[in-house]
Amino acid sequence: MLLKPLRALLQFTTIIPMGKTADFTSFARWSWLYPIAGYLIGALTAVGIFWIEKPLLAAAGAVSLLLLITGAHHFDGLLDLGDGLMVHGGQEKRRIALTDRQIGAGGVALGASTLLITFASLASLEKLWAAIIVAEVAAKFSMAFLTAYGTPFREGLHSVLHAGARSWFPVLSALLCVPLILLPVAPIRLAGAALVMLIVPAFILVLSNRLFGGVNGDVVGASNELTRALVLAAMVVIPVSALF
Repeated sequence: MLLKPLRALLQFTTIIPMGKTADFTSFARWSWLYPIAGYLIGALTAVGIFWIEKPLLAAAGAVSLLLLITGAHHFDGLLDLGDGLMVHGGQEKRRIALTDRQIGAGGVALGASTLLITFASLASLEKLWAAIIVAEVAAKFSMAFLTAYGTPFREGLHSVLHAGARSWFPVLSALLCVPLILLPVAPIRLAGAALVMLIVPAFILVLSNRLFGGVNGDVVGASNELTRALVLAAMVVIPVSALF
């Protein structure tokens, strides 16, 4: 019973070959499983860069692998959100900019800024492989959060997933994040990451409701990218003991 939702989850969040396209309506009732994809994506990325000794090269490799493994699917949503945020006008005009397939200056600016923060943060962390897993799991929690609480402003994949979600799903997603405490990351940094992974999607939800009158798949995907970047940034700026 759980295999179909997991296959749908991985087909949606990665480019890993999973055979025949899964029924996403089955995943709608299991969207709290998003962090599972975070563990897998984070682990694959961590393995890919573990052997690289140079911090800058390792950070660049990590960013590249994250985009590759996810097929830049959520990054595309980030670019669309950037366009929607930068355009002037009411909700309808902003929705058009958000859902338009063309990428404008707003999308380029938000995408580039997010990649720069991600890269600089990764290059500044000691336990790079562990930080990647933490950030990716937190990013997927943000998607579960917005899937449950983000009222759709139009029909689409997000509306299907939202219809199957329940208000308590993010609680289950948060419980899936608990194993992160086993990683060699300072508790204070994990606490900071947890705080950011709650604040970012909550802020995006409020902002999206105000500017667009609801949420769509682009907004959910953008939350993944922004949460990852800001969790990493938080882990850099939070001071810890030299032991970590």
